[in-house]
Amino acid sequence: MSTDDPPRPPATDRDRAASARTDVSFRSAGLRCDGWFYRPAGPGPHPCVVMAHGFGGIRAARLDAFAERFRQAGLAALVFDYRHQGTSEGRPRGLIDIAKQREDYRAAIAYVRGLAGINPHKIAVWGTSFSGGHVLSVAADDHHIAAAVLTNPYVDGPAGIAKTRRVTRLGVRLALARAAVLDELRRVRGREPLRVAIAGPPGSVAIFTTPDAAPGFESILPADRSRWGWEPAVPARILLRIATDRPARRLRDIGRPLLVSVCDRDQIAPVRPAVRVSRTARYGELNRYPFHHFDVFTGPGFERVVRDQTAFLRRTLLEAS
Repeated sequence: MSTDDPPRPPATDRDRAASARTDVSFRSAGLRCDGWFYRPAGPGPHPCVVMAHGFGGIRAARLDAFAERFRQAGLAALVFDYRHQGTSEGRPRGLIDIAKQREDYRAAIAYVRGLAGINPHKIAVWGTSFSGGHVLSVAADDHHIAAAVLTNPYVDGPAGIAKTRRVTRLGVRLALARAAVLDELRRVRGREPLRVAIAGPPGSVAIFTTPDAAPGFESILPADRSRWGWEPAVPARILLRIATDRPARRLRDIGRPLLVSVCDRDQIAPVRPAVRVSRTARYGELNRYPFHHFDVFTGPGFERVVRDQTAFLRRTLLEAS
């Protein structure tokens, strides 16, 4: 472990009282990924939902709220931070690497399949926003996955870039493109990354600049976000990778129930590709909500979405023969 990696914060009484969860860790490509494991009451074996956040997200940004509801409904859940993110190991900090993050999902799945009291044949994968694409890719590769849930998902890179182009000024787009190329050159030369802000106000040089982007991130991050490893700026090279990432093309390889939760007012993740996923998938289901991208994490939006997702997961993992 590098001395620059963030130490795992000790659990506080507030943490322990918040839910019946334990701090866990597993290895992915030799590096430690930190997580929380939620075990429901009873001896099991329990089904389990494996969960990670979207673009630049950390597990403390409201994923615990979903996991706790799943636990109360009789489902185990593992919520984890990717390598380079949150309190997990990995340098450079804040790196978003599509292939690595999908490897981390696979490592998390392997970890929970080996836990006592967990049914290895009843594992679901859950993703939100950018990790919706990860879930599609992982479920397409792993035919033993029992179900998948996509929340306000980002499932087609070119469609996302086109959506961003329509709401971003030319000068900002050029600045981001330049930063991405320069950061890739730095990577090749082994230099420190060139970072760009994840979110900012309209007109700023940031990856997400819709009116709800910066307030949305603010609404889901904990007050003690630095304790949990939140990185507000990330290496710009990820913008080059998004352009060719099209996980929705793997749908024909997914033969398990797939629930897509779409926010019709989403300004960040393209709505049409997500709807198309639900309609094209062999066992796809679609729930549509009159919400913006971040509304699913708090307030009435959270209550509606978590209720519907819990019902889906109970039906496919607990009640299915």
